[in-house]
Amino acid sequence: MSPIDDHVAALTAALRGPERAKSRLIEEMHDGLMDTAAAHADAGADEEEAARLAVRDFGTIEDLVPACQHELTIAQARHTARTITLTAPFLLACWYLARGDLLWQQLAAHLALIATLAALLAAATLAATGALARRLPTPHSLPLTVAWVGTTASAAMAVAALSLTIAAVLATDWLLLTAAGVLAAASHAVVAASVRACRRCVGLSPAQPAAG
Repeated sequence: MSPIDDHVAALTAALRGPERAKSRLIEEMHDGLMDTAAAHADAGADEEEAARLAVRDFGTIEDLVPACQHELTIAQARHTARTITLTAPFLLACWYLARGDLLWQQLAAHLALIATLAALLAAATLAATGALARRLPTPHSLPLTVAWVGTTASAAMAVAALSLTIAAVLATDWLLLTAAGVLAAASHAVVAASVRACRRCVGLSPAQPAAG
């Protein structure tokens, strides 16, 4: 492997984030290194030396990872926020199906509403990291906030699924409650996986430098 391939492989191993965003970032980095190496080759360096010079110009893995990981963490936060937002219709369906007089039904309905509120906050995150981010800087703590919002939504879905399962055993309309429980459990599984990925990215991102 050439120095460029080694550098790109090391950077790939050091980064965490959504596969599509990560692949695009790595491809851009590889293309940039190749263009820089070509410039050095045009200036008279041989192929091996041109590759080493390109790697030197780009900086060490330690130099590159913080900015690259921050970009991927924002991408993962958007992915998690989008996942939470897309589950909102299912959460509303759970709320509708879970309404009733049993304590477990009431608990599940309240938990579904909590998760729906989390979905609204996630939608606001998409706005803050989308078109709005071109005008205003993205808060550094936003990915961590998304991770906690997602954790809250995921926990609410899990408990709602358990409550609906218990309610289905006790109620006469068990079929509707079972359907609501399956929706809540499926929503929990999807959101929980994305939240775990978001928390891993947040753990790898550099801390915000102190102001002043």
